[in-house]
Amino acid sequence: MNLTPDEYVNQLFQEDELLLKVKEAIRSNGMPEVSVAAAYGRLLTFLAKTSKAEAALEIGVLGGYSGICIARGLRENGTLTSLELKEEYAAMARGHLEEGGFGDKVEYRIGPAADSLKQLEQEGRTFDFFFIDADKENYPVYLDYAIKLARPGAVIVGDNCFLRGRTLNPDKQGPAVLAVRRFNEQMASDPRLVTTMLPDYDGLVLAWVK
Repeated sequence: MNLTPDEYVNQLFQEDELLLKVKEAIRSNGMPEVSVAAAYGRLLTFLAKTSKAEAALEIGVLGGYSGICIARGLRENGTLTSLELKEEYAAMARGHLEEGGFGDKVEYRIGPAADSLKQLEQEGRTFDFFFIDADKENYPVYLDYAIKLARPGAVIVGDNCFLRGRTLNPDKQGPAVLAVRRFNEQMASDPRLVTTMLPDYDGLVLAWVK
């Protein structure tokens, strides 16, 4: 039987020991198993590296999988600011990032991400790399803040833009679906952005800020 494209990519680019450990810790602690797809994790590293990112902002931490992937692509003096609602998730992520050698690069802010984003704006913080992978109903809010906080040439990445097919189904009209549709539409049409979308796994939308 032929492999699907996703299966082929996963077989070709396998996860290393640390990333597998993150997944196992998430599973064993009964946390949602919703880390970014392995190939998209590699893409985060690739994008951070090729964009020469110095200051990255991650919205949604979980066990630290995506944080590790982003940190691996940052410049030597780069930093990662991670926003997470739950203290216990941030604690797990912190341990995994420290194990990966990135403990001194990461700052965690705990609480509703919109509140943390407002605080970052008030502090005058700016970033050149964004990864959005948190509660879907606030995706449009997170995008608005990302554009406000973006340096020219920043990269914005949003995961789960298909919501396991729900955004593609016109019969689905729940609040998360409607929010992600608005997010996708703004990413595609905002004149301040140059955008594309990758249709594999659960969908990934990418934008470059003019």
